[in-house]
Amino acid sequence: MRLVFAGTPAVALPSLIALLGAQRHTVVAALTRPDAPTGRGRRLVPSPVAELAAKHGIPVLRPPKPNAPEFVESLAAYRPDCCAVVAYGSLLRPKLLAVPRLGWINLHFSILPAWRGAAPVQAAIRHGDEVAGASTFRIEEGLDTGPVYGVVTESIGPRDTAGSLLERLSRAGAELLLATMDGIEDGTLRAVPQPGEGVSHAPKVTVADAEVDWWSSASAVDRLVRSVTPEPGAWSTLRAERVGLGPLFPVPRGGLAPGELRVEKRRVLVGTGTTAVELGEVRAAGKRAMPASDWARGARLEPGARFGVERTAAAGG
Repeated sequence: MRLVFAGTPAVALPSLIALLGAQRHTVVAALTRPDAPTGRGRRLVPSPVAELAAKHGIPVLRPPKPNAPEFVESLAAYRPDCCAVVAYGSLLRPKLLAVPRLGWINLHFSILPAWRGAAPVQAAIRHGDEVAGASTFRIEEGLDTGPVYGVVTESIGPRDTAGSLLERLSRAGAELLLATMDGIEDGTLRAVPQPGEGVSHAPKVTVADAEVDWWSSASAVDRLVRSVTPEPGAWSTLRAERVGLGPLFPVPRGGLAPGELRVEKRRVLVGTGTTAVELGEVRAAGKRAMPASDWARGARLEPGARFGVERTAAAGG
């Protein structure tokens, strides 16, 4: 089949590589988000998908408005049989969806209909799911509501971060996407409508969502931090300055108020709504990440120092 591949971040690369290596399919163009300003100089940098496609001599399409009539016409000129989508980052409207004769097939990193939306892996970890997955489905106007072609699953380990889990799912999902394209081409695969039960949603995770609530349980704090690692990164405040937090470890000890810090010989503990947690890496404002014990020595924590803002009765705490 003649394929257009739509994707933007690095998580889409395993799928693009799989399709580039397929003998039965030809990637005729890559659709990606426009180059984004990065760093202090705000230099425009191409997306990972754009860079890989260019290395393979594939035309790279970067429309600022992919649903604009002029782009719909330009995409149709490539005569795609099907379009494969992995984390492209834009909603597709009916006229664009109608361009390929076999539709747009999305690889979504959840077991649909669970966790429809922008951040399914983060939601799965944060909510304590034991199993995650990836699904291929045909895109329609609704948000991740189209009929499903195939699913792969992956166990969520107790120390998995969103980054480590998504890396595994991106590799397994690439194989699923290729198998889906093969099945669509030879007519052996049919899409099955999603069930009406079990629907949940996973909106984009913001920086505000990544602030640690120390009044939550230790297990909830642990899941939150892992769910936003590496992006956008968990954080709290100390002396009115933001402090970045890497994955931490619940410990079977209490005795600390929520957010209260205790510096021991080889570790730093923080109280939660239940037991304490042991800090892993910590990143002070404007500095690199370092082991919590090294950070604590430099921070010169006074007795009773606490992360966050203490709750008051008026705030419901």
